[in-house]
Amino acid sequence: MYVRHLSVSDFRSWQSADVTFDPGPSVLVGANGQGKTNLVEALGYLATLSSHRVPTDAPLVRRGAERAVIRAALVSEGRELRVEVEITPGRANRAKLNGATVPRARDVLGALRLVLFAPEDLAIVRGDPSERRRFLDDLVVARSPRMAGVRADYERVLKQRSALLKSAGAARRAAGGGPDLRTLDVWDGHLAEHGAQLLAARLAAVAALRPHAAAAYAQVAPASVELRLHYSSALAASLPELTAPAPPEPALLSAALLAELARMRSAELDRGVNLVGPHRDDIDLSLGELALRGYASHGESWSAALALRLGSYELLRADYPEGAEPILVLDDVFAELDATRREQLALLAGKAEQVLVTTAVSSDVPDQLQGARFDVHDGAVRRVR
Repeated sequence: MYVRHLSVSDFRSWQSADVTFDPGPSVLVGANGQGKTNLVEALGYLATLSSHRVPTDAPLVRRGAERAVIRAALVSEGRELRVEVEITPGRANRAKLNGATVPRARDVLGALRLVLFAPEDLAIVRGDPSERRRFLDDLVVARSPRMAGVRADYERVLKQRSALLKSAGAARRAAGGGPDLRTLDVWDGHLAEHGAQLLAARLAAVAALRPHAAAAYAQVAPASVELRLHYSSALAASLPELTAPAPPEPALLSAALLAELARMRSAELDRGVNLVGPHRDDIDLSLGELALRGYASHGESWSAALALRLGSYELLRADYPEGAEPILVLDDVFAELDATRREQLALLAGKAEQVLVTTAVSSDVPDQLQGARFDVHDGAVRRVR
């Protein structure tokens, strides 16, 4: 797969931009603040319906504009597909495939398969568990776009159940007795159902990612010890099957979630928050026996984040048939790497049908990736090679 054409209107700093790409490497060169990252962010948004830089859509719309539009022409297995997303803050996004409006924006997920590595990915290694959960859930959806609906349903259940816990807890404290919790029983069932599907998909993704990430880390940082990934869940204490090579069936996970919800109900009512479910899980990352957080150097953390993305790329390549492999985007990463890691990354990236690179200094990019070059300057994108 490759992006043949990208156009944006009122996206970030761009009033408009049109870029035509070829397969193979393309390097976008420009000083900081010229908008090169905004262009690859637009592609990332088409692939995930979210930004890798900000949690909400409002900053994506150019100041003074009401909406932003991203359009791309994609070529996969000899066929071209046109994807369009209109972003309007405060309203549901609208999307089109080949000019036809789709019922929901998330129906375009899976059209553009893309793995993007950016400086913000250091948060996957060093940040809060929410960063690792987001990384994993994005990978789950990339592997199976239908999981976007499960993810959305689970988040809706959490919101509704949280409101109910707060009101029921307050009523219990005020009355000194127990309120009618039959409605909470219903939401427990919904949480267990959607949470089990999400948890099963996460466990499968971690198991599949583990060897790819370890191999990528060994190539990027050959002198280091092994990168290890372990899914951490509170259910592990009561469900030993979580550590088995094959992930448990959703029915077993649903039953375990229901049992844990029953055990934790009093605590949840007291605190008014959801204390059970995959929204509280984490991925434990380590080098050998030492946890990355607190022990890894900056270079090791950077290499681990890079390995997670490269491992994701290799996993998605394995998931899809030849000719439908994802696009690899490297956003301003070479400046952070020493010469050895640059060369190793270039060797790995060179296998992609299309790799898009952004950089402030062209010489930072190894020769293996010096394909087509675009200069990004003063509100324009110009191909110079």
